[in-house]
Amino acid sequence: MQRRLEPELLDSLPPDHPDAIRSRRDLRIVNRVMGNIRWFESVVPSHTRSGERVLELGAGTGELCRALQSRNVAADGLDRVPAPAGWSAPARWHQADIQTFTGWSDYPVVIGNLILHHFDDAGLRALGDAIRPHARVLVFSEPTRRRRCQWLWAVAAPLGGTNHITRHDGRVSIAAGFYGAELPRTLGLDPALWRWRIINNWVGAYRMVAERCT
Repeated sequence: MQRRLEPELLDSLPPDHPDAIRSRRDLRIVNRVMGNIRWFESVVPSHTRSGERVLELGAGTGELCRALQSRNVAADGLDRVPAPAGWSAPARWHQADIQTFTGWSDYPVVIGNLILHHFDDAGLRALGDAIRPHARVLVFSEPTRRRRCQWLWAVAAPLGGTNHITRHDGRVSIAAGFYGAELPRTLGLDPALWRWRIINNWVGAYRMVAERCT
């Protein structure tokens, strides 16, 4: 199953559109079923050294950042949208495009939840080129690109009551997801300098934890 990128419908809707609000609610349920937030809570604190700041790519509503902040992780957000309501110092919010962001040197730990599948291979290589000189740890959770996952989504999404936006975007996200060592290789992680592990769970999460060896 080759990787294929298509536009996601949610990206074309204004934030206050009823379908967008419903789809974001669906996504919170999807994250809960996949166990994504719990997984980041279990991994990121143990890989973050004292005094280090963590940057979440595509931080959106700030839910993941806040979960990590509650565990004493200095987690900041990066997204094109403004900071969510209630966001306050000392946490930082960078309203910027990931591809033009220039503050990477402040972040030895970079994380992202369901964000990298939006990038084509060239975009991922460029992102890797920007991150690698500064990062020590990378932690990402993405969709697993397998036909079994497409079948599972086709069955589970309607049963779960998701709207048409979520059903479409879920299918598109799986087709743009990752398999095997594709993600670290596309990000340009040199196996002589980085060690990584890839975890796939039964509900279709593709998880990567990469650490610089030196």
